Amino acid sequence: MARAMWTGVITFGLVTVPVGLYTATEDHTVHFHQLQRDTADRIRNRRVNERTGKEVSAADIVKGFEVGEGEYVVVEPDELDEIAPGRSRAIEISDFVDLKEIEPVYFARTYYVAPRGEQYQKVYELLRAALAESGKAGIATLVMRGRQYLTALRAEERLLVLQTLHWADEVRDPGRELPELPAARAGRGKELDMAVQLVDALSGPWEPSRYHDTYQEKVRELVRAKAEGQEITPAEEAPAATDVIDLMEVLQGSIDRARGTAKAGPKRAERREPTGRQERAERQERAERKEGSARRRPARKAAGKAGEKATEKAASQSELRKLSKAELYQRATDLNVAGRSKMSREQLIDALARTGRAERPRKKTVAA
Repeated sequence: MARAMWTGVITFGLVTVPVGLYTATEDHTVHFHQLQRDTADRIRNRRVNERTGKEVSAADIVKGFEVGEGEYVVVEPDELDEIAPGRSRAIEISDFVDLKEIEPVYFARTYYVAPRGEQYQKVYELLRAALAESGKAGIATLVMRGRQYLTALRAEERLLVLQTLHWADEVRDPGRELPELPAARAGRGKELDMAVQLVDALSGPWEPSRYHDTYQEKVRELVRAKAEGQEITPAEEAPAATDVIDLMEVLQGSIDRARGTAKAGPKRAERREPTGRQERAERQERAERKEGSARRRPARKAAGKAGEKATEKAASQSELRKLSKAELYQRATDLNVAGRSKMSREQLIDALARTGRAERPRKKTVAA
């Protein structure tokens, strides 16, 4: 069971409820030690005098604030302790504000809030229900671990959550900080309508368990592979930036893919009417055939061979996208795809495409 990192009371008006704060998140980053190359010798960081190069003990270290080049105001540790605010015993709510008015950039760390004792559950739940029904957040300050925080107390389905907030002077003004921003808003038109359609096609319920830190998974896989002496597979290169000549075509292709109607393959047996860049490319191809140009045919042939494997995968994925998520999951169950219960629809499609290619030879043998 988790241990409270802070205990005290929440007060609003004349109502008081004893509570404890619990850390809501944890770090899953893979941590490494520093070693000297070609040895197992650990590297240690030491505090040394910049001028003499000699190590300095912690007792002889003070803090200095630079007021000019090479000129410092020295502050002793006990001087900071004297002005530090005492540990808060109460989260005194001074204001209630609409939760939706707090911009996400202000939110920092999240803590769960729990009542300290069964006898306080009724008052705790009363505050939670009032915040939930009103859509408000309670604003208060809190001193914890030698720092003062601005906080927002808000309601979730079964508990209260306290979130520390950045102070106003800690939030940067994007108008001053960012080099380029659009000069005008997007006007209503076909492009915006299609962009909204694409958002709708890719929309779904918020399921946090669908998302994984794939980089940390790859780090662990790298460590495991090196420990077992296995070959390391390099990561795929990042895709190149899209050269958007015909934005409508790009949007339509994205919508088709999201809805599972995009067709893959060099034959284009069921293609839609060509537009934009595709039409221009086909006109050029017809012109080359008419002129009997042999200069570009070998390049197209080589490109076709190089893309056979990618085309096969795309065709498989295109067929799978016609299935619902429930059908995809059932097929993954039949094929015993590992980790299928935590996969999104796209992850199921990708896993089934890979499994399908691996299974095809075996299935042909059985059918014969």
